[in-house]
Amino acid sequence: MLKGRTNDAARLCEASERWHREVAPGARGWLGSTGGVTEDGVYFNLMRFDSPRAAHRNDRRRAQGQWWDEVAELFEGEVTVEESTDVETFGRGGSDDAGFVQILRTHIRDREAVRPHVPEEFQETLTRLRPDMIGGMFCVHPDGTCTGVAYFTSLEEARKGERTEMPPEYKAWRDEQMTHFDQEAVFYDLREFWLQSP
Repeated sequence: MLKGRTNDAARLCEASERWHREVAPGARGWLGSTGGVTEDGVYFNLMRFDSPRAAHRNDRRRAQGQWWDEVAELFEGEVTVEESTDVETFGRGGSDDAGFVQILRTHIRDREAVRPHVPEEFQETLTRLRPDMIGGMFCVHPDGTCTGVAYFTSLEEARKGERTEMPPEYKAWRDEQMTHFDQEAVFYDLREFWLQSP
């Protein structure tokens, strides 16, 4: 995952489209990308590969390096890179049909206590009561930082869904789960985003 602050969201969106058109065809093992920029200029790009080797091989490609050199000027300050092989999906996972994407960042104290991220017995509850939530991914990085990505049908439906009253057993599970994190979650709404797949 790449994270930074951009000074030109529009040009970054254009550059992402160009990457998909010109660079992605040679990225062996690439499964898809979710990227975007928040209203205040925070940039995220989560790229999924079938293995760490494939991801690192792509980083060494000349086309990838040339593309990055061209877009580096669109950032203010450092762009951080975080990797993860501990990735779970929930619901229908990621979706190129999403009309709104939200990213969550926090830090976990006990990874095994929240595995799986959404137990099977609550998957049906979410599907039934939150039709706005298509699905998502939950990634844990080696230092315990967590990145959650949720895909929604639209921003309007997501805001409506947030007001849905959930069953007591679901709320009790969520409250218990939160005790295994040692930071308040920070949410990032991607107002401009791109969803790409091979």
